[in-house]
Amino acid sequence: MPLLVEMGWGGLVQAPETITWTDITTRVDDEEQGVSITRGASDELSETQPGTATLRLDNLDGAFTPGNASSPYYPYVRKLAPIRISRAVMPTLSGSAPYPLAQLGDDFDDGRVNSTLWTTNTGGAGVETAEGRLRITIAPGVDTNFTSVRQWTLAASTVTAKLTTVPAANGSSNCAASMWVLSTTSGTRIGWRYDALTGVLAAMSQVGFSDGTPTNLTYSAIDHAWLRVRESASTVYWETSGDGFIWTTRRTLATPAWVTSQQHALDFPTTRTGGTSGYIEWDLIGAEIRPRFWGVVNSWPVHWDGLSSSVMISCSDMLKRLGTAPALRSVYAEEILHQDTAGIPGTLSAYYPLSEPADSTAAGDISGGGCGALALTQVSSGGTLEFGGEGLAETGESAPTFTPASSSAGKYLVADLGTVFETASNAQQMVLECWIKTTTNNRAILGLYSTGLDYQVVLTVDSSGNLAMEYTDSGGTLTAFSTAHAVADGEWHHLLLDVINVNKSLRLDGALAAITLATPPNMYGLRHLNVGGYRGGRLFNGQIAHVAVTHASTSDMSLLPPLRYEAGTTAFAGEDADVRVARLARYGGVNSVTVWGSTFDPIASQGPAGSNALARLREVEETESGKVFAERDYYGLAFQSRDIRYNPSPASEVFTIAYADLETDEVEASDDDQKMVNVVEASRPGGATQRVTSPASVVAYGEKPQQLTLLKTSDLSVLDAAAWMVSRYADPPPELREVPIEAYTMSSFLDILDADIGSYFSVTSLPSQAPASSMRNTVEGYTETLKDRSHLIQFHTSKSATDSVWVLDDSVYSVLGSTTRLAY
Repeated sequence: MPLLVEMGWGGLVQAPETITWTDITTRVDDEEQGVSITRGASDELSETQPGTATLRLDNLDGAFTPGNASSPYYPYVRKLAPIRISRAVMPTLSGSAPYPLAQLGDDFDDGRVNSTLWTTNTGGAGVETAEGRLRITIAPGVDTNFTSVRQWTLAASTVTAKLTTVPAANGSSNCAASMWVLSTTSGTRIGWRYDALTGVLAAMSQVGFSDGTPTNLTYSAIDHAWLRVRESASTVYWETSGDGFIWTTRRTLATPAWVTSQQHALDFPTTRTGGTSGYIEWDLIGAEIRPRFWGVVNSWPVHWDGLSSSVMISCSDMLKRLGTAPALRSVYAEEILHQDTAGIPGTLSAYYPLSEPADSTAAGDISGGGCGALALTQVSSGGTLEFGGEGLAETGESAPTFTPASSSAGKYLVADLGTVFETASNAQQMVLECWIKTTTNNRAILGLYSTGLDYQVVLTVDSSGNLAMEYTDSGGTLTAFSTAHAVADGEWHHLLLDVINVNKSLRLDGALAAITLATPPNMYGLRHLNVGGYRGGRLFNGQIAHVAVTHASTSDMSLLPPLRYEAGTTAFAGEDADVRVARLARYGGVNSVTVWGSTFDPIASQGPAGSNALARLREVEETESGKVFAERDYYGLAFQSRDIRYNPSPASEVFTIAYADLETDEVEASDDDQKMVNVVEASRPGGATQRVTSPASVVAYGEKPQQLTLLKTSDLSVLDAAAWMVSRYADPPPELREVPIEAYTMSSFLDILDADIGSYFSVTSLPSQAPASSMRNTVEGYTETLKDRSHLIQFHTSKSATDSVWVLDDSVYSVLGSTTRLAY
C-alpha cells in the first residue's frame, strides 16, 4: 500500500485552505527507514503530547537543501513548511465479474502500463512516469483514450482518482481531458470533464455526448485535487476533495437506468485541435486515503554518505505550535487582537492597552499597524500621570492614573498615528473604544482629529457626569451630544463609539446609550490621538485603559459592544468548556476545533494575562476530564468531552481483532497501582477545598493522593469531579496498555487506520492466562511505522470499562458494585 507524502511549499499553516500540495512520495525512503509517527498520550491520565513524524528523503540532486537556488522547490525549503502524510490503501480484486468499480485500482508505480487492466491506450499516449503517475499526452489533432476492460459496475460503488496535473491550452482552440464511466451506448457516460481553455471542471451525465445541465466549477488545484463519482441508493454523486479523505458533493442526479443494468468501462480520453502538445496526469485510481499526520517540518538537516545525500526530517503537529506560542495577554486584549477570527468585521488599526510599567513615559500600539507611541505631554505645570496603577480587575493588567492639578494643568498622552492610520481613516469609518474610571465631571476622555482640524471627534464626561461626545466635520466649533448615562461614579465603564453604521451610535457598558447619532457624518483623515485630555485642555482625572480603533466598511457591529463588555468584566466566566476551548485555540492561531461529545460544564474565568494558549487549554482539559489534541487530517484541534467514553457498545468499536492476529509477543495485561487514586483534594478559584476518599481502597492499599485545582464555577461541580476520579481509580482493573498490530496484512486494515484517540476496539480469543477472554480497549495514543509493505502500529490503550456509568435496569451497566458509577 503506497505512502502519500505531500509538502505545502510556501503555504501558511494558519490558512490551510490556500495551500497547494506537492507530492514528494517518490523521494521518501519507505523500504529501510519508513515513516515513524507518534500521536496522543501513553494513558488516559497523561496529557496528549505534540504528534511527531520522522522520515528520510533522497537529496541526491540537492532539492531539499535549504537555500539551494537550483532546487525546484526554492525558496520554500525552510523550517515550519507544512507537511501531510497519508496512507493510500489500494483495492484488491475479489469475487467474479462484474466487479464493483471500487475494486478497480492502479497506483502507476511499477513503470509500465498494465495492459490487462487498461485494454485501450491510443497510440501509447498513456505512460507511467518516474514519479509514479499516469501521464497521457495530448497532441494536436489527436483524440486519445485510456480505457479499462469492461467488467465493472458503478451501482452501489465508487470510482476515485487523483487529478495531479491538468493540461494547458498551449495555443489550441479546443483542449479537454476527462474521466468517464462508460455505458455500452456510445456517448452515454457519467464523469468529469476539464476544459483547458475555460479552466472549467464539469460534473456531467452525458447522453449522445451532451449534457444540457452540467455543474460547472472553476477548477482549483487545491479544492479539486481528487475527483470521485459514486452511486448509492438510486442517486449518483459527483464529489471533489483536496486530500482524498474529506469530500464535498458538487452534484447529484437520480441514477440512470444503465448504471444498474450494464457492465462499464473507465475511460480517460483527451482531445486537442491545435497548438502544441501537453499532457494530463492522474494517480492513485481507486485509492482509499487515510491521513496519518498534518503538521510542519522542524528542520532540514542535510546528511552525506560519500556523494549520496539525504535529509532526515522531523515534523511536529499543531500542538507544538500552541505549546511554543508566547504567553497570552488578558482575555480582553486577546479578544481585540483576534477580533478578525471571531467574525468581527474590519481591521484593528490601533490598540493601546496602556498597561506599561510604573516608570514608563509613553504607551505603545500593539495592533501591528505601526501607529506612533502615546507620549506623555505636560500642560502648564503640576499634575501627575503615573503608569502601573490597578486596572480592570478581570484583566490583571495595570492602567495609568491621570491626576491633573486642574483641568488646564497636568499631563496627558499625545500620538501622531501616522500615514497608515490616516489612509485607513480616509478609506473606511471606525469604531473607537476604551475603558474609563473617574469621579470628575466636565473633562475630555480622548479625542481624534485630522491634521487640519476639519474632522474632530471627542469622548467626554459632561458637566453632569454623564457620557457625552463632540464632533465637527468642517472645522470650527464642536457640536456636543450628551447622554443620560452617568460615568463619573468611580467605577470602570466601557465606552464605544460606532461611526460606521447608518445609525451611528454611542454605547456604554455594552448597551446603547440614550442617543442614536444620525450624525456625526463620516470622519476622514483622522491622524492625531489625545488620551486623558483634548488639545491641551479639559484634562482627565482618573484612569483610562485599552484604547482601540477598528476600521471597517458599512457593517453590523451591534454584537461588538456586549462582547467587549463581557470580556472586560467577566472574561466570559460561565461559558461552556467547548466554547472556551474554541476561544483559546483562536487566541493561539488555530481557528478550527472539532468538538466530540455533549457534556460540558461552565468554566471559570481565565481572564488575566499569563500562560500560553496550550497551557490554558490544558486547564480546561483537566477541569472537564476531557481530551485536547491536534487533528491528523487538517490544521485544527479536537476536543473530546468525557461523555464520549461512557458505556461503549459493540457497534461503536472501530474494529475487533483476535489475539492470534496481532502477530506479536509484546501484548501485556497489567494490574498495578500506577493509576491508583483513592484520596482526592480538589478546589476551584475562590471556592471551597473538598476531599473525597475511597475508604476500602485506603484500607487495602494505603493512601494514593491526588490534588486538583479545577476551573469550575460551583463547589458542587468540584465535588462531582473529585468523586468521578476516585470512583474510577480507587482500584483500577487489569487492562491491556500496549497493543501492537502488523496492520498491513489485516483484512480490517482500513478500520484499524480509522482508530484514533478515544476510539474503541476489542482483542478477542486471548490466551487462557489472560484476565478475560476478550478485553475492550480505548485508544489513548499510538506509535506507527509505515513502510512499502508494512504498517506496524502500537496502540497505547486503557480499559474502556474505566469510564462506564450507571444505566437503570441495564444488564451490563447496572451491576451492583461493579457498573453503578454515577455519570459526571
